[in-house]
Amino acid sequence: MRMRRKKNLEGRLAACGDKIIYMDREDRSFNAIDRSNTIDLEKLFGRRSEIQMEIGCGKGQFICELAQRFPEMDFLAVEKSSNVIVEACEKAIELGIDNLYFLRGGAEYLECYIPSGSISRLYLNFSCPYPKKSYASHRLTHQRFLEIYSRILVSGAELHQKTDNSGLFEFSIEQLSRFGCVIKNVSLDLHNSGFEGNIVTEYERKFSEQGLPIYRLEAVFENNG
Repeated sequence: MRMRRKKNLEGRLAACGDKIIYMDREDRSFNAIDRSNTIDLEKLFGRRSEIQMEIGCGKGQFICELAQRFPEMDFLAVEKSSNVIVEACEKAIELGIDNLYFLRGGAEYLECYIPSGSISRLYLNFSCPYPKKSYASHRLTHQRFLEIYSRILVSGAELHQKTDNSGLFEFSIEQLSRFGCVIKNVSLDLHNSGFEGNIVTEYERKFSEQGLPIYRLEAVFENNG
């Protein structure tokens, strides 16, 4: 079911100012790489630092807490829905978080906006599983997305994934392994694994309270860069 457009959405987005960067493209071809809109990340953040990214940030609980924990680093949060990203951005502004910017748009266009070899870590938290086989290419760990990630990541960078969906988790392990990533720190029940430093997302809390196990992995992109 489509989310109802939030009241005064345009005004709220405008109030976020330049904290939201819009990945808008006239050409919707997945394979068309136009680097004319590449972001100068050093200029954006006003410094040269390690940059991490969450794809599908939702209402921003995870990325805001992460940015607060590591003020010496900078962060980018990607979200397709204006309805959702506006809440995440408002949260960051309310908390006074300066080392975080938001990208509104699909992950398929990241390579047009993010310089090659600039991201040190990617987070995929509770991405849509797209359970139908015919929609497999929409999953954020499909080979076509891994190709994009490999070009914007620094050599040896990691992808961290959390999900409640066992089917998506198995699919991700298969795709990442086929791509040549080294998979480590796999957990089939994160909250009972003793893992330290976990930031609980909105969906994670909901699923955990329902008694569902949380799956987690880390994957190293060794051959990129």
